[in-house]
Amino acid sequence: MKFSVLIPTRNRLEYLRYAVESVMRQDYADWEIVISDNDSEEDIVGYAHALEDPRIKYFRTDRFIPVTDNWNSALNKSTGDFIIMLGDDDALMSGYFLAIAELIQYYKDPDFIYTGSYIYAYPGVMPDFPKGNLHRVSNSLFDSAKPYWLGHKQAAKLVGGAMNFRMLYPFNMQHSAINRNFIDLLRYKGDFFQSPYPDFYATNVMFLKAKQILIDPRPLVTIGVTAKSYGYFHSNKKEKQGMDFLKHMPNAESISRLQSIILPGSTNSTSWLLAMENIKENFGIEFDLKVNYQRYRFLQILNIYKNYYLDRRVSGNELIDLQSQMHTWEKLVYGKSFGLVFSLLRLFPKSQADRVILILRRWIGQYTIANPDEKSLSCKTIIEVFENVDAVKG
Repeated sequence: MKFSVLIPTRNRLEYLRYAVESVMRQDYADWEIVISDNDSEEDIVGYAHALEDPRIKYFRTDRFIPVTDNWNSALNKSTGDFIIMLGDDDALMSGYFLAIAELIQYYKDPDFIYTGSYIYAYPGVMPDFPKGNLHRVSNSLFDSAKPYWLGHKQAAKLVGGAMNFRMLYPFNMQHSAINRNFIDLLRYKGDFFQSPYPDFYATNVMFLKAKQILIDPRPLVTIGVTAKSYGYFHSNKKEKQGMDFLKHMPNAESISRLQSIILPGSTNSTSWLLAMENIKENFGIEFDLKVNYQRYRFLQILNIYKNYYLDRRVSGNELIDLQSQMHTWEKLVYGKSFGLVFSLLRLFPKSQADRVILILRRWIGQYTIANPDEKSLSCKTIIEVFENVDAVKG
């Protein structure tokens, strides 16, 4: 059983070293790493060649390309039986390959295995956790104490949540070890990774189309959040910089087709919309899928009004631009109430306003809200998490 670990990277050699090390230190030999260097300025090729391991394959793009293209490029250069997509600031946990190989053998080649994870934020990255934070991702899929098959109805319900802009489970590709045969079965609809958010697209397609989904609640991977990751930009409310960082490139045809739907606001929500639109175009008839455009617009309107009236992060011109594209009923229902609520919240102490915002976020239900405890971490890097946390044994 050969595993392919895909590591797309760009100018993050300091973290890439740890991701590669977490693979090389596994107690399992039949693997390959595909490093797909997206036109980095750092000497990543020198680092890769210095490792002198034929299982580590280095490729470089001839220009800075969108993240989705780089992911597909890495996938197309891999040869393993099961595929794992690992961010260059992430890490496999100790014993990952052995644990996955045992599951594959025992459960007879599932289409993919979806595992639990840790989130590790480096010190100084997340405003709420300045000393850094390591917490286990909590989710209803991970409530079981041992691996289990996920039924198709439940999987389809999770995808339905995504089409309604509710993240009922994490879409990150790091959670999945994917059977290459299953990937090949999906290629009749084009590239495996599509849309500006390739993980939002691919993970939901897998849950939609797979006949055998094995869930292993153990946190077998750690997703890193660094000062050079999209997670940092998202946590610090710098989405536009994050989009530039990843070079998310919306499909011009999709943008044109959705011109009457798309509103200014969160770039995250718009990229989410485009991913769901791709799924609808490819599988909508087969599974009777619909994208909830009205809820998308609600979220965009809420975003701009909050950022204007409460956070003061958008200009009056941006608010006017939004209002010029809102329907009359949206102005009457959302505009009046949002403007009033967020204006009033500015009169409250910040702690009280934050509590109200938390209640509002839970009511909206776009994301599962976790409350990780801040810990005094001795782990200063993600490879120290690898060395000190035994995720396989729990």
